[in-house]
Amino acid sequence: MEQHEVRQLLQKVAAGQIDVEQALLGLKMAPFEEIDIASLDHHRGIRQGASEIIYGAGKSPEQIDKIAHSLWNSGQKTILITRMSQEAAEYFQRDIPFTYFAEARVGLVGQKIAPKHEGYILVATGGTSDIPVAEEAALTAEIMGNRVERLYDVGVAGIHRLLAHVEKIMGARVIIAIAGMEGALASVIGGLADCPVIAVPTSVGYGTALGGVTALLSMLNSCASGVSVVNIDNGFGAGYQANLINNMESGK
Repeated sequence: MEQHEVRQLLQKVAAGQIDVEQALLGLKMAPFEEIDIASLDHHRGIRQGASEIIYGAGKSPEQIDKIAHSLWNSGQKTILITRMSQEAAEYFQRDIPFTYFAEARVGLVGQKIAPKHEGYILVATGGTSDIPVAEEAALTAEIMGNRVERLYDVGVAGIHRLLAHVEKIMGARVIIAIAGMEGALASVIGGLADCPVIAVPTSVGYGTALGGVTALLSMLNSCASGVSVVNIDNGFGAGYQANLINNMESGK
């Protein structure tokens, strides 16, 4: 159950539409459920505003299917599955609504949450090779109820491509800047934007890119004050954090 669902339930009690016992029944589900392969946190949506998300890497197709169905049957109607393999997607039982986004390796059970307001998250990449990580970030944010704009292949090797979109950059509530190689995109965007910038280093690059470590260190040492950094290839973490920022009470 999400926070807004609890609020609606309490509003019905206040309006006399349901009694206290009915409301109590709606909240009575145990805070977690133990199945043989996992302990499912059903009250995470109440505590944090976002329900439990399934990390698919390292789980078998059967485990992912079972966890997702258990969450769905408990009443969670938007379930995000990250790092989901094609094999797991093909195995997934389609008796509940399911969509697979292959490029991002993201699965969605149910529907995306409708955006709560007009503010948007901008997801920008240095190159086309960064798009799989960018799509993980963008889809995470969209599924969690945000408007997302995409700005791909605007890296510093051709900085005029980025500068052609300054209006879109300045209009964003949050920007996710995703780049490999030397990771310079985040600093450049951070010097243009008046909103928080979340930098995502990717493992894209030649030898001394060191699987994303060079971009990570570059982003951590950014001279742009509004830049924060998540882990290498962590599009999900960036999308989740951007969702939290975009849905704070104050904003554009």
